[in-house]
Amino acid sequence: MRGDDLIMSWSAGEVARGEVPAPYAAPLQPVLLWSRDFLVSSHPELGRTGPVCPYTQPSLRKDLFHLALPSPDCEDLSSAVDSLRTRHAKLSAPLSPEDRELLTILLVLPDFDPTDSVELDELQRKAKDEFVAEGLMIGQFHPVCEEPGLYNESFRPLRSPIPLLAVRKLLVFDLPFLVGDDAHMDHYLQRFAPEIPTRIRDQLVDRVVA
Repeated sequence: MRGDDLIMSWSAGEVARGEVPAPYAAPLQPVLLWSRDFLVSSHPELGRTGPVCPYTQPSLRKDLFHLALPSPDCEDLSSAVDSLRTRHAKLSAPLSPEDRELLTILLVLPDFDPTDSVELDELQRKAKDEFVAEGLMIGQFHPVCEEPGLYNESFRPLRSPIPLLAVRKLLVFDLPFLVGDDAHMDHYLQRFAPEIPTRIRDQLVDRVVA
C-alpha cells in the first residue's frame, strides 16, 4: 500500500491477495472484479473487435493496475484528485516507457451517489485540463454514466459498479477524447504531432473538416 494525506492506493495484486484492510477492501473488490471481467472482454455492442479496454489486461498482467481511495481524513476531494498526478508520476518513475503506458490508477469513490453521475462528471471535467497538460488522461466511470462508446453511440462502456475516476498516460490513440477542446488539442499536438500514425491523422483531418 502507498498512502499520503489525500489518497491510499494498492496494486490489483495486493487487493486480490487480501492484503488491503477490510474497511478499505469492500469497495475495491467489486471494482477489481469488474475490471477483470467487463473491461478485458469483448462485447457485442462495442462496435469493434477486441476487449472493451485494450490496456486493462496487460496492465493487470504486469501488476501495473492500481486501485485507490480518498484517505479517511481527506476533506477536499478535488485536492485528492489532483494528487493522483503525483502518485502516477511516482509509480511511473522506475518503469520502462512501455510499462508507463500501462500504468493505471482507479480512484474509487464509494460515497458518490450511484444513481446520479452529474457530480462525478463535473469533477472529471474540471480536472481534465491539468491532467492532459501533464500528459495524462482522466476518465469517469459510474453506474449510470451516459457517455456513449466511440464506435456505437448506443453502448455505454463507462458504466462501473461503483463511481470512480481512472488515470493513465495520454496516448496518441486518445485523439477522439480530446477533439472537442482547443486547449486539449494543443497539448495533444505538441506531444504527438511528429509521430501521429496515418489512421489517427486521417481522424484528425475528418474532425477538422466536420
